[in-house]
Amino acid sequence: MNLATRDRGGRGERGATVVELAIVMPVVLVVVLLIVQSALWFHGRQIADAAAREGARLARVDTDSWRQDGESRAQEVIRTVGPKLLDGATVTAWEEGDRRGVEVTATAVQVIPLLPSTTFTVTARFGGPIECFRPDDGSEGCQ
Repeated sequence: MNLATRDRGGRGERGATVVELAIVMPVVLVVVLLIVQSALWFHGRQIADAAAREGARLARVDTDSWRQDGESRAQEVIRTVGPKLLDGATVTAWEEGDRRGVEVTATAVQVIPLLPSTTFTVTARFGGPIECFRPDDGSEGCQ
């Protein structure tokens, strides 16, 4: 095989790598962005869980300002840990019978602009029984 034959065979595939890269690169980029988006959603969910858990811890204490205490503590956790990771966070204290807690709803940061923002909504709800002192004499109720 002489040099002229080898050159002609190589010229037919010139630029093939650039075309392959142009086809594959957008797919790789989308996959990487989806991984980053899911990681940000997961991290936002962890922040919402922590905020709801901390707010519920204060809301369960039997005081007159339990609702304000729980909501303000949850908002403080969101501001401290992830103020830019959760957009439009709403904190709501709730009471159901002898149980109290806090619910946090927010939207995780969005990396991929074409996806609807409702896809990345995060909701966390924590609560438990109201904590109060119950006397040993067998009488009912909290003191």
